[in-house]
Amino acid sequence: MTENLKNVAPVEDFDWAAYAEGDPYSKENREKLTESYDNTLSKISDKEVVTGIVTSMNKREVVVNIGYKSDGVVSMNEFRYNPDLKIGDEVEVYIESQEDKKGQLILSHKKARASRSWDRVNAALENNEIIKGYIKCRTKGGMIVDVFGIEAFLPGSQIDVKPIRDYDLFVDKTMEFKVVKINPEYKNVVVSHKALIEEELEQQKKEIISKLEKGQVLEGVVKNITSYGVFVDLGGVDGLVHITDLSWGRIQHPEEVVQLDDKINVVILDFDNEKKRIALGLKQLTPHPWDALSETLKVGDIVKGKVVVIADYGAFVEIAPGVEGLIHVSEMSWTQHLHSAQDFMTVGEEVEAVILTLDRDERKMSLGVKQLKPDPWESIEIKYPVGSTHTATVRNFTNFGAFVEIEEGVEGLIHISDLSWTKKIKHPSEVTEIGAPIEVQVLDIDKENRRLSLGHKQLEENPWDVFETIFTVGSIHEGTIVEMLDKGAVISLPYGVEGFATPKHLVKEDNSQAQVEEKLEFKVIEFNKDAKRIIVSHSRIHEDISGEDSRRRGKRSGKREGGSEVSAAVPVMEKTTLGDIEELAALKEKLDNQKVEAFKKEAAKAEAKAEAAKAVEAEQAESADAPETEQEEGTDEAKA
Repeated sequence: MTENLKNVAPVEDFDWAAYAEGDPYSKENREKLTESYDNTLSKISDKEVVTGIVTSMNKREVVVNIGYKSDGVVSMNEFRYNPDLKIGDEVEVYIESQEDKKGQLILSHKKARASRSWDRVNAALENNEIIKGYIKCRTKGGMIVDVFGIEAFLPGSQIDVKPIRDYDLFVDKTMEFKVVKINPEYKNVVVSHKALIEEELEQQKKEIISKLEKGQVLEGVVKNITSYGVFVDLGGVDGLVHITDLSWGRIQHPEEVVQLDDKINVVILDFDNEKKRIALGLKQLTPHPWDALSETLKVGDIVKGKVVVIADYGAFVEIAPGVEGLIHVSEMSWTQHLHSAQDFMTVGEEVEAVILTLDRDERKMSLGVKQLKPDPWESIEIKYPVGSTHTATVRNFTNFGAFVEIEEGVEGLIHISDLSWTKKIKHPSEVTEIGAPIEVQVLDIDKENRRLSLGHKQLEENPWDVFETIFTVGSIHEGTIVEMLDKGAVISLPYGVEGFATPKHLVKEDNSQAQVEEKLEFKVIEFNKDAKRIIVSHSRIHEDISGEDSRRRGKRSGKREGGSEVSAAVPVMEKTTLGDIEELAALKEKLDNQKVEAFKKEAAKAEAKAEAAKAVEAEQAESADAPETEQEEGTDEAKA
């Protein structure tokens, strides 16, 4: 044994230090072993994207083997877009660091997807590829979708072919999409889920429309409701039920008949293969209400109904579901005054009416409301006899008069000439206004044409009977020029009376022409009671004739033109004295109060005046040959 040991040659490079530590490998052997081991591992570098295999996963982490000496750990949040991830799936990861402080391999799946996302998104758009995306949250007008690590926009209109009422139902869901638009400048991507559905529906539509027939009854689901109708899903293709085809009766909105998601039966009214439009009907599945209308219903019957529509020309009343009649505005009241239907009725009001016409073939009916009240013109002579006075309401003006209403259905006309005894009225608005009450007297009745002739001035005594005794021919009164016309001037005389003077009678003593607003004395040269006309002159007062001859001529003119007892009752004077003015003022007060007794007393006074005038004339006749001074004194006495 000892001899054998002597024959063993010592190892020259034996590492005694490693041997002492228990390491059987020399430094060179260890380097060779390390190199050979490294060759069995994948060569990786930081900031590189590689493919790995999922070896393990839980709710928080995913372990990925990339063929390196250690496995990497990736957060489960980075795989939210792929709920179907399982062990053994290949995934792309981004190497952030081969070793951290703890010697751990740091990987990121999100960065790996982002580094290649734009290339994949562009490829998906070009190839019309279907991709998966994770809906992260909702935003204004749509949703935010995670596609290859890029935040893409999903418009609300592109989520489904049906209108979406609650976007929150799609949050945290993974769905298939198509890339429909990319904006490289702003890094915007728009995706659509609806595009996938439409491709399938397009094929279904072609098959469904090819089998459609008019009159065919189908079952559908109410998909959308608008103000003009209802869209119904017939199993891949939509049809429209117009609001007029929902019910035989009138409705304001389709929601009165159907609601969203209701299953209803509809009939096909028409369809267009090219435009893929289908017109549907709902009311056509029930019999028409006119067909079920009672056979005993006839003209003259009284029916009840509800006002459903109002127009200016009348109101439509529904007496049964789907059965309507028209009440024309002329059949709402006996009044002849123009009205709108809104003045008599409101929508929703319950009314009673009489059937005026009934056409079952045309399905038309006319109704009347005024027929339920007695016609006021049947007893017009009894209720409003000629000469009776009433209070009416002014309804309308015309250039020739005013239309007034005594009661509903009884209207009449006050002619412009019957508004005032004294004033020349150019328009009724000078006396009254629309809507104001006015006292009237019935002058004439035309029952056949439903017309009343009314008067307003007839409620007062005719003052022209008294004016005839005041404004006698030759009498002088103070007047004011109120208006200049082409043919003369209008003169305002006492008691509100107006006279007329031609231009030649407006020449003043200095040969100048009288002007508007001038106060002058005027002499009456013509009085026409029937025509209510007074012609006056200012020039006649200062004619180039002696005072005596002028007075004598005035006396003779007064006797010749006013030979009646009335003209003799008022003496011819050069001008109105103070006593006359006071007496006329009292007379005006009596006229305004319209007292008959006052006129009687005034007549007695007029007779006394006539007697006094005769006495004065007798005295003047006796002193006709007296000197001029004595004549003037006699005249003064007569005036006194």
